[in-house]
Amino acid sequence: MIVEIFNALLYQPMLNALILIYIGVGSFGLAVIILTLFIKALTHPMNKKAIESQKKIAELQPKIKELQEKYKDDKERMSIEMLSLWKLHKFNPFAGILPLFVQIPVVIALYWVFMNGFDLEKIKPMLYSFVTITDPINSLFLMIDLSKASIPLAFVAAIVQYYQARSMSIKNASKKKEGEEPEVAEIVQKQMTYVVPAITLAVLWTLPSAIGLYWITSSVITIIEQKIVMKNS
Repeated sequence: MIVEIFNALLYQPMLNALILIYIGVGSFGLAVIILTLFIKALTHPMNKKAIESQKKIAELQPKIKELQEKYKDDKERMSIEMLSLWKLHKFNPFAGILPLFVQIPVVIALYWVFMNGFDLEKIKPMLYSFVTITDPINSLFLMIDLSKASIPLAFVAAIVQYYQARSMSIKNASKKKEGEEPEVAEIVQKQMTYVVPAITLAVLWTLPSAIGLYWITSSVITIIEQKIVMKNS
């Protein structure tokens, strides 16, 4: 039942959209990029909220640290003061997390779309009646076979992911005193800046490079979104 709902609401529409775009432009690589742009446009409101939430955390970090220092021996009072701070600045700590969870099914659907998108025998039963394709899909794009793994493309995706992680990392606005140790959150963020690209490289190392092309396109758009939202908010 869950699989049928997932297919009907996400996988099937995305698969048909990809094939329709491919039929229109004649390039599977361009079809992947255009579909990614379309998906990112639909999810932009959620991404915008997540980025604004991240910016708000950075702005409130000095005050949060002050409260943690002031009430470090009174956890209950610290929680009350923290809630008051969030309420005063109209900040919802879950605003940046929920959009990410909402997008997980979309990412999973896209993964299966790109995994199965080259096999006509697999996808034909999932195509709508008005979507007709008979010739084998041409998977070449910029001399890369998108149906197979591409190590260079995986490295590019990892590099772009690294830049995205660096550009979206939260910088502590407060100045550290000499000899002061970095906070746990800051240490974790620095570690994730390197861990996430490494995971990206490992994941894309053996997967069809169409997924890597989607990953690169999505990351570049996210970086642009982040810069625009940070500048205008």
